[in-house]
Amino acid sequence: MSIESLARPEIVAMRPYSSARKEAPGEGILLNANEAPWSLLDGSDGEAPLNRYPEPQPLALVERLADLYGVPPDQVLVTRGSDEGIDLLTRVFCRAGQDAILQSPPTFGMYKIAAQAQGADVVSIPRSAADGFRMQEQAILDALKADRRIKLVFLTSPNNPTGDVVREVFLETLLEQARDRAVVVVDEAYAEFCSQPSAASRIGGYPNLVVLRTLSKAWAAAGLRCGAVLAQPELLALLRRVIAPYPLPSPVTALALRMLQSDVLARQRQMLQDLAANKQTLLAALDGRPFVDELIAGEANFVMIRVEGATDLLAFCASRGVILRGFPADALLRRYIRISVGSAQDIDALAAVLDDWENQA
Repeated sequence: MSIESLARPEIVAMRPYSSARKEAPGEGILLNANEAPWSLLDGSDGEAPLNRYPEPQPLALVERLADLYGVPPDQVLVTRGSDEGIDLLTRVFCRAGQDAILQSPPTFGMYKIAAQAQGADVVSIPRSAADGFRMQEQAILDALKADRRIKLVFLTSPNNPTGDVVREVFLETLLEQARDRAVVVVDEAYAEFCSQPSAASRIGGYPNLVVLRTLSKAWAAAGLRCGAVLAQPELLALLRRVIAPYPLPSPVTALALRMLQSDVLARQRQMLQDLAANKQTLLAALDGRPFVDELIAGEANFVMIRVEGATDLLAFCASRGVILRGFPADALLRRYIRISVGSAQDIDALAAVLDDWENQA
């Protein structure tokens, strides 16, 4: 069965927008795109002139990301962070009022937002705090089998905010059950922080597998908004029908290419080592505190704690300039706080604030 059979029929039937830059290369006397003939910036920094539209899918960046993630270039679609990939997938595969996504909360909130914006239903298989927030694997498989409306299954590995990874044996089972039924999306925004191999190595065997990657986390480039959707070309062709004509601005492409050069790669590896060491420092700073009822280390660049009066502790830390992440609107996480791994100075500052909180109790 073709992957097109899972997509919205109107998306399969539509003819994608063909931009001027897609129809003709950006060379020669360019009078085809209604661009200004001059740039107001001198381009002295070696950047592409801003008066010209960028490549819809910059070839050099696509090839570099393909090399980075270990897939062929035709399995890469460059996007504005992972969020755009989530939005594209939901728009292509979910019909309003008819289809649904499957998620396992607590998890990244944009899966639900994208589905709701599309008018799709959200099937949730909640994790249980009493079970260490482990994913309920059999319940996910049962839900997929029972509900034909499910077109997208979203998994995050490591998960945000619990930090656990998707077991490879479960992913294999899910992919087999979902074949010809649904698209399995593995969001690997935090993959560089754990030792588990990427699911991208399975893409060749599963036309219904999508892997999301980003430069925001482990590449220290959240402000760049550069990500990628990895999948077989037939699935990416469906996403190309609805993606914006020029998703990445020229300066973003130039900066992304600069970041992926060998000298920055060496600095990135050192940063990951430093963050791993700082995470141990952070865990030591939290361990044994009487007000911390549970400490979840996870496998990403954050940890999570359970405390009584989480809202009060968040406000106390904020009043002293230390900003943590709470979840007051999430019934599963109201007593939990997520803490990102910062610099050594950041952790010292947090520890001092927690000392003050502990002493006033």
